[in-house]
Amino acid sequence: MPEHVPFLVWFGVVLPAVLFLACAVGLAGYRFGLRFEIRRRPHAPALRALPAQRGSGPHREYVELTPAERAAFAGLVRQLGDGH
Repeated sequence: MPEHVPFLVWFGVVLPAVLFLACAVGLAGYRFGLRFEIRRRPHAPALRALPAQRGSGPHREYVELTPAERAAFAGLVRQLGDGH
């Protein structure tokens, strides 16, 4: 360590650098799914008080629009696009 640089200056440089690296490693682990000594608990037992859930949602409905309805909808979209 150079003699003209006080200890607190080195501490002020090294400490933030170490914290930055620790945060970068932690965020990379979170982003890429790395597990650092984290044990997952086994799945909790199912609650019997709740009814069983369906695997899919309701059926989608589709309604054919008439040409007049399409024109009205296009006019509404134009109005909203103009900021009125």
